[in-house]
Amino acid sequence: MNSLFGTWASTLAKYLLLVFIIVVSALGFSHPAQAAERVYASYSALERSISVAALEDYALNGVVADDLAVYTRFLNPAQMEELRRVLNSRIKVNAVAVSQFLYTPQGEFMLQRLGQMIKTQSRQPEAGTYALRSALILAAAEPDGLTLLNLLREYPSPSIHIDLARSLGIAAELEKLVSETERAVAKVQTKANDEAALVDPSYQIPRNPDFRRLGNYAVEAKERVRFFDALRNRFIFTDIYLPNAKGVRPVVIISHGLGSDSSNFRYLANHLASHGFAVVVPNHPGSDTNQLRSLISGSASQVAEPDEFYQRPRDIKFVLDELQKRNQTEFRGKFNLQQVGIFGQSFGGYTALALAGAEVNKATLSQSCHPKAVQDTWNVSLLLQCRILDPNQKQSPQVYSDLYDERIKAVIAVNPITSSVFGRDGLSQLKVPVMIVASSDDTVAPALYEQILPFAWIGNPQKYLAVLLGGTHFSAIGVGKSDSSQIGLPSTIVGDDPAQARKYINALSLPFFLSYVAGRNESKPFLNAAYAQAISRKPLGLSLVKSLTSNELAQAVNIDME
Repeated sequence: MNSLFGTWASTLAKYLLLVFIIVVSALGFSHPAQAAERVYASYSALERSISVAALEDYALNGVVADDLAVYTRFLNPAQMEELRRVLNSRIKVNAVAVSQFLYTPQGEFMLQRLGQMIKTQSRQPEAGTYALRSALILAAAEPDGLTLLNLLREYPSPSIHIDLARSLGIAAELEKLVSETERAVAKVQTKANDEAALVDPSYQIPRNPDFRRLGNYAVEAKERVRFFDALRNRFIFTDIYLPNAKGVRPVVIISHGLGSDSSNFRYLANHLASHGFAVVVPNHPGSDTNQLRSLISGSASQVAEPDEFYQRPRDIKFVLDELQKRNQTEFRGKFNLQQVGIFGQSFGGYTALALAGAEVNKATLSQSCHPKAVQDTWNVSLLLQCRILDPNQKQSPQVYSDLYDERIKAVIAVNPITSSVFGRDGLSQLKVPVMIVASSDDTVAPALYEQILPFAWIGNPQKYLAVLLGGTHFSAIGVGKSDSSQIGLPSTIVGDDPAQARKYINALSLPFFLSYVAGRNESKPFLNAAYAQAISRKPLGLSLVKSLTSNELAQAVNIDME
């Protein structure tokens, strides 16, 4: 799910919690009240406060006023500096986009979660939701973007009241998720070390091919082709990249994520085409940048309609069918459309896995999407997965049993959503070689529950799990078109060194598709932990494993993985 909103909402919660720590530290210690706008923190019958003015003076000027000084005895200099950084941290985001999103079901959910700990003086949940929505929209419209200070300034009430018991509970939930993910990633790294030790040293760079480099073929980026599916009344604008090479070319199709489009994966399309692949990159009209613009303008009320879970795989099937019809005429027999690889990121990862044989699992969805389960989750991607059960969906449940396409011979899914929409039973149906790519710092589709554990459920022995160490949900998304149709993502959301992440995607995708789509078996020995270690560079590292069981994961994380 390529919306930045889940990330900044999660980030906002963390920012607020850091401020609350100051007030928590002082519970039980009195200090003079001041007649100014204040943040109040309550725990049971105890309540303490700090003025917004004092926080602002410290953030902007480094001045520790009397109102703040009482708390400094409980925080060391490093923590005080972190507080100042957090108060000033900026998230540049379109205020209109924020406004529109906060009126969607997903936005309402975020407000309700934050509203459990942030309240107005009346303590009424509905009033708190309205106040928080207003503050977020107005703060986002400030010239320097959304900051915690701006949020405090714009909060439409003389006081903000923090429920510390609930805040600490939420902090514990977030910490548990982070801790479990860290232990799972550490287990992957340990497994990678073990697997690397067994690899023939000759299968490493620099003595052998560096799959990060462009190939020898010049690339013809064909002008966008417009396909029209009359049955679904749906235009599918598709970019096609052809290598300047003779003969029939193996095909890779790329499915973008929610809120992005084909331009975000030009880097991968060019890379694969330079090595001889014909690369096809459709735009999914119900969940691309145009849909995001429609949401911002008010002409759409959803980030994506529920039936996009059906429409996206159908987009790919339709494009492949059309290419097959035109292959011998318009495209001069260039495409081998019986040997197709598919790459997808986020919602595109779901799309790719569904086409490769993973089955939508309504039983798992019904269990995971129970109101109590959704209310308690911090897995933002579950909000999207549960949309498939929307009673207003146009498609019948039967259509989800017919998404598999036998032309798909291999699949790479980056940051995919999988845990509930497929579950163990659905993923067990995968029959083709598969690579799952996770990002350790993914706050939208958490790596442990959406990629690492699901990888363990896949029974196909031809499987690979790659982890971008320090990567986020957005690290693998390339720079899109430079016009105003795309909303830029701040570096704090994209994460460290996205250019390095894209090099890893190139270096993983090329030998994988060469091996399993082009039939170049000489590339297969490089799909191993040792090669991944050889190309790994800080600050964004890379680990790759071929095996990881649920039992191994359960022991490492110390929770039930069944």
